[in-house]
Amino acid sequence: MPDAVQVSALKRTLRTVNDAANWVSAVAFERGVPREYELRRHTYAELRSRGLGAQAAQHVIKKTRDAYTTLRASIRAGNLGRPGSKRRTKAESKPIVFRPQAAQPYDDRCLSWQYEAQTVSIWTISGRIKNVRFACSAGALKTLQEHRQGESDLVERDGVFYLLATCEVPETEQYEPAHFIGVDLGIVNIATTSTGHKSAGRDLNRHRKRHLDLRRKLQAKGSKSAKRLLKKRNRREQRHAKNQNHIIAKTIVTEAERTSAGISLEELKGIRQRVRLRKPQRVALHSWAFAQLAGFIVYKARRAGVPVVFVDPAYTSQQCCECGHIDKKNRASQALFTCRNCGVVAHADRNASRNIARKGEAVWTAGRESRVPATL
Repeated sequence: MPDAVQVSALKRTLRTVNDAANWVSAVAFERGVPREYELRRHTYAELRSRGLGAQAAQHVIKKTRDAYTTLRASIRAGNLGRPGSKRRTKAESKPIVFRPQAAQPYDDRCLSWQYEAQTVSIWTISGRIKNVRFACSAGALKTLQEHRQGESDLVERDGVFYLLATCEVPETEQYEPAHFIGVDLGIVNIATTSTGHKSAGRDLNRHRKRHLDLRRKLQAKGSKSAKRLLKKRNRREQRHAKNQNHIIAKTIVTEAERTSAGISLEELKGIRQRVRLRKPQRVALHSWAFAQLAGFIVYKARRAGVPVVFVDPAYTSQQCCECGHIDKKNRASQALFTCRNCGVVAHADRNASRNIARKGEAVWTAGRESRVPATL
């Protein structure tokens, strides 16, 4: 919560360090992305001459090198498509570019926290500025005081400045689960558990469709006021979906903790590349934040000591949870499951969640069995 003078200094600082990062990125790209030490040898003196402090210059070099490491990891994982694809070729053919408001790392030599006064002292290109107020909840302030570790990132979003601090909170020791709760993730129903809880996606899907229609209208209009409104509503849909995922994850973890159960989730990595859908269905699939929801469940479970396992999702929607019969025709419709072998009729997502729970128990049992041969 900086005042007007502090805002000006912070804006100029972010703009300067990110301009410098773009220059470092161009040097790195030209030289084949060398190691950090070699990149520092080619760029450090120039960064210092641009008015950056010693630590700020080091952080600019490191964040640029880390950006290229992340890009290479994404390419290896296939996130940017196959070799020769348009998206991958575009990413590989030019240097990485940083936005003027992109995050800048600060360590304890560039940033100090005064928790009781709720202020920070922070380095800028205009010198160190003190008594910059920050706001957070009482719980977040306590976590910040007790568990803050390492660097913090300064970032500007929609004209508001944020300090993103890393906190290492100790995990609760895991208990031995009495059973497992299977969680089936989907689009119509965001999450369905084997215990009967169902989080319908109707409201969220309506919210997304409403925002999609509004964006199309504003983009087609193209006026200054339309562009201003587009910018104002930027990321609103993401924030709404993120809040819903937090609520769903907390509900599932709380139920598991209350019943001394573990949580079994599907391993859905790469589903967007595997699934082939018609164009109207692609928007729904690519808007589906299943990885975010799974991540929320995992970290909340770790804090509560709830065991979490990931299982192979193959045939969970086609297999009968009662007799184990697998048949594509068992899935009568999106919502209805009818077993062709034993005649069981159930909600399709509930049936899948029970299969996921059973697989989770098998994975947990296999993981705790000793692999050491018995001695005679």
